[in-house]
Amino acid sequence: MSTTPIERRHFLAGLTAAPMLLAPPEGSIRAARASAPRDPWAHVRAQFALSPDRIHMAGFLLASHPRRVRDAIERYRRALDDNPALALEQQSVNPQMVVKPAATYLGVRPEEIALTDSTTMGLAILYHGLPLRAGDDVLTTEHDHYSTHESLRLATQKSGATLRKVALYEKPAAATVESMAHAIRQAIAPNTRVVAITWVHSSTGVKTPVRAIADVIAGANAGRASQDRIVLCVDGVHGLGVEDVTMADLGCDFFVAGTHKWLFGPRGTGVIWGRAELWPLLRPTIPAFGFQSYEAWLRGGQAPVTTADVMTPGGFHSFEHRWALGEAFEFHREIGKAQIAGRIHELNRQCKDGLAAMKHITLHTPRHDAVSSGLITFEVSGIGPREFVKRMRAKRIVASSTPYATSYARLAPGLLNTPEEVDAVLREVRQLAI
Repeated sequence: MSTTPIERRHFLAGLTAAPMLLAPPEGSIRAARASAPRDPWAHVRAQFALSPDRIHMAGFLLASHPRRVRDAIERYRRALDDNPALALEQQSVNPQMVVKPAATYLGVRPEEIALTDSTTMGLAILYHGLPLRAGDDVLTTEHDHYSTHESLRLATQKSGATLRKVALYEKPAAATVESMAHAIRQAIAPNTRVVAITWVHSSTGVKTPVRAIADVIAGANAGRASQDRIVLCVDGVHGLGVEDVTMADLGCDFFVAGTHKWLFGPRGTGVIWGRAELWPLLRPTIPAFGFQSYEAWLRGGQAPVTTADVMTPGGFHSFEHRWALGEAFEFHREIGKAQIAGRIHELNRQCKDGLAAMKHITLHTPRHDAVSSGLITFEVSGIGPREFVKRMRAKRIVASSTPYATSYARLAPGLLNTPEEVDAVLREVRQLAI
C-alpha cells in the first residue's frame, strides 16, 4: 500500500519516537473492530492518519488533521519554500479564504471575525482590549480554565477593575440550565461590566447554558446606559466543532476559540467573533497588519476605528497553517453540523450510561445533553486520575485527566470513535473493579 509523503513522515516519526505504537492491536481493540458492523462514518475516519492500534479518547486536546487539511498545509508549505515572497504576496491579499468559511459555519459576517493562534491568545487580546476602568466589576466562574482566569487577572490588575468568581454549581453532575443561569443573575452587581464564561468546562464536562445566561444579561442591560452595559464573553473551544449552533443561537457578545481541537483545524489557529457594533469598544494590544491600520500609519493619519481586522494580531505567523484553516470549516460543513452533533452526543450518552451503571465509578458530568457535550469526567474508586490514564494506556486506550486542583479521570468520545470502541473502553473500565 502506498502512502503520501506526509503520511510517510508521520510513520517514520512514529518509528523514532514511540516504537511501541507499532505493536499490533490487541484485546479490546481487536474485538471492537471485529464486531463493528458496516459503519457510515468510516469514510470520515479514513481521512485521518491516527495510529490504528489505539482507541483515541483524548482527541480534543490537539487535533489530528483530516486529509484535506493536511494537503492544504503541505500545498502552502511548498509554495512558501519555493518562493516565500511570492506566496506571501499572493495569499495575504485574499484573507476571505479563511474568514468566509468560518463566517458561514458560525452564521455571522466575515468582517466580524478576527484570526488568532489559540484560545489563550484570543482571550488575552479580548480581555486586555475591553475598556475596563477602576471600579468596574468583572464576573467569571470558579470553573474556568487558567487562561481565562489569568487573562482576566492581568487585565483587571492593569485597569483597576475588580475580579470576582462565582460557582455555577456545587456538584457538576447535578448542574441544570436554570440553576446556572440563576447563579449568574444573583451575582450581577450594578457595576458589573463583563461576564466571562466558558461554554464547556474541561474540568467537569458541564456545558453552560450560554443562551439562558445571555437572556439574563439582556434583562440586566435593559435599564442601563450604553456605556454601562454588560458584555458577555465566551471561551467556546470545547463546544466549537461539537454543537450545532450559530452565534445568534448563543446570544453572546464575543466568542473565542482555538480551532485545533474538535474542529480539526491546523495547529496554532483560532478565531474571535464579536458583534460588529461592539468591536469599536476594544483597544488593540498587538499592531495589526491589515490594510486599514497599515495605510493609516503610512499616511500619518489617525488609527482606524477598531474592527475585527484591526484586532487580528499582525506579524509573521505559521502561514501555511493559518491559510489552511478554511478547509477545516469546510470539512465540518460538508459532513453537516447537525450530523456531527448528533453523533458525538450519541457516543457520549452511551459512554455516560455505561459509566453510571458501574458501582466503582462516580460520574461528575451531567447525563443530559442540555448541560453536557463531548467531555466526560469521573472518579474510579481506589484509583487516582493519573493512574487511570496509565492503566488505560497499557490497554492501548488514550485517556486523559483534568489539569485542575481537583483532578478527575476524563474520556472524550468524538467523531473518530465508534460505538464498538466505546463498549471496549467501558469493558476495560469495568475490569478496574476486579
